[in-house]
Amino acid sequence: MIHVYAQALAGQRWLERYRGCRPNFACVLGFTDTALIPGISAAGATPEDRRYTAIADAEFLALGGLTPGCHPLPPLTAGASPVLISRAVLEGCHIPYYLFNAGLPQPPTVPTVDLGGFPARCLTTGAAMDLETVRHLLAMGLLWGDLLAQDSNSYTILAECVVGGTTTALAVTLALGIPAAGKVNSSHPECNHQQKWEVVQTGLQRAGLVAVPPDPLLVVAAVGDPMQPVVAGMTIAASRKGGVLLAGGTQMLAVYALTRAIARAYDLFWRPEQVVVGTTRWVAADPTGDTVGLAQSVGSVPLLATNLSFATSQYPQLRAYEQGYVKEGVGAGGAAIASHLYSGWNQSQLLAAVESILRR
Repeated sequence: MIHVYAQALAGQRWLERYRGCRPNFACVLGFTDTALIPGISAAGATPEDRRYTAIADAEFLALGGLTPGCHPLPPLTAGASPVLISRAVLEGCHIPYYLFNAGLPQPPTVPTVDLGGFPARCLTTGAAMDLETVRHLLAMGLLWGDLLAQDSNSYTILAECVVGGTTTALAVTLALGIPAAGKVNSSHPECNHQQKWEVVQTGLQRAGLVAVPPDPLLVVAAVGDPMQPVVAGMTIAASRKGGVLLAGGTQMLAVYALTRAIARAYDLFWRPEQVVVGTTRWVAADPTGDTVGLAQSVGSVPLLATNLSFATSQYPQLRAYEQGYVKEGVGAGGAAIASHLYSGWNQSQLLAAVESILRR
């Protein structure tokens, strides 16, 4: 049920080490005005829908449809929110979870830890966030990573929900010198590489990042989003104590690259051998992106993916994943991996759990 797509030996060692361990699950919520660019993301049918996607996903992750939230899950072009997968695993496997607000347009209606961040401006400005905010969010990530981390016998799942985040991920990886063009993923069935490239080039040109290598915090301030420095800090701190599963595809590969750059630039001790990236098969095998190639360009990080399939689902909203819609988000791939590692769930059990949540 789990395939290792990059750094096979290190990935298998990580899986064997943490098999049977109950993880913590932390989802960091954020927002960037990049999400409001028409057509940039399918995580919400309209720009206005996308403004509230992270808030709606947080409500569903916390309430699971048992209690109506203030913000219904946004309509999608096709498919259903990946939060269904994450909620099914957290509920069915009794995995503790935590929600963090790194910078949202309005406060969530469910309990979250407010990290004192702000939504990012569109990356095309070349000035997405103030440097002071980025430094503060990194400090909060370091603090909470240490608090969340379990001992060396378990691991922490770090998830995200940032609409437009694959575009900020492309910007950050390129600024860090990683050849990511044409390799990132998208919630669209066909990745909008050209649109992303044009948006990112505008931001990078306006940012005027000229140092080689650039200060990674300046990179995030110029073209990033508020989730990225938080999860980078959490990764550094949590890896000192136990394992870390960065739950996502393109966005978490960018966070890994950022984490490494921050650790080098600011001489912060971390344990990269404790860290893996975990996503879904729909991302890892996406023919319109190159996630494996991106992982190899980032270098040294194992890329894992759940083999979960919705091909036999009775629900068209789930079968849409097999046509390339949605693919990942809210830690869905990492949660699915945890269901196999911790509870031993197979394909049938995981599919039944997700369908039960959707039916509800």
